[in-house]
Amino acid sequence: MEIQHAIDFVQQHHHAVLATYREDGGVQMSPVIVGVTETGHIAMSTRETAFKTKNLRRNQKATLCVFTNDFFGKWLQIEVTAQIISLPEAMDGLVDYYTRVVGEHPDWNDYRAAMQREQRVLVRFDVQHVGPDRQG
Repeated sequence: MEIQHAIDFVQQHHHAVLATYREDGGVQMSPVIVGVTETGHIAMSTRETAFKTKNLRRNQKATLCVFTNDFFGKWLQIEVTAQIISLPEAMDGLVDYYTRVVGEHPDWNDYRAAMQREQRVLVRFDVQHVGPDRQG
């Protein structure tokens, strides 16, 4: 499968499970919401203090399993490398991420304050490999 097909799928389907690696090498999985940035990267928002953030700072390799709202419909596995962008540099990217996934926010000042209060980061993923994308 082509990487562009995966990017197109994520633009339409935002539910995913992110698998990162704990310090002991075990897998830590988290449900996440993903979107696609203006530059074509897959992205998500999380907290600076989250285990997934700590894991990705130590080992940038991760895997996303992205699926439709139906859950048992189409899905794809995407192997990625992560770049974590912390505040204050992350703010514009967090606004862009929200707009692309949810739409307009009713109060952007409130949104920005919440991002600060929650110590949010933007995680931007580079796609390394896509597949499988079908049942066996």
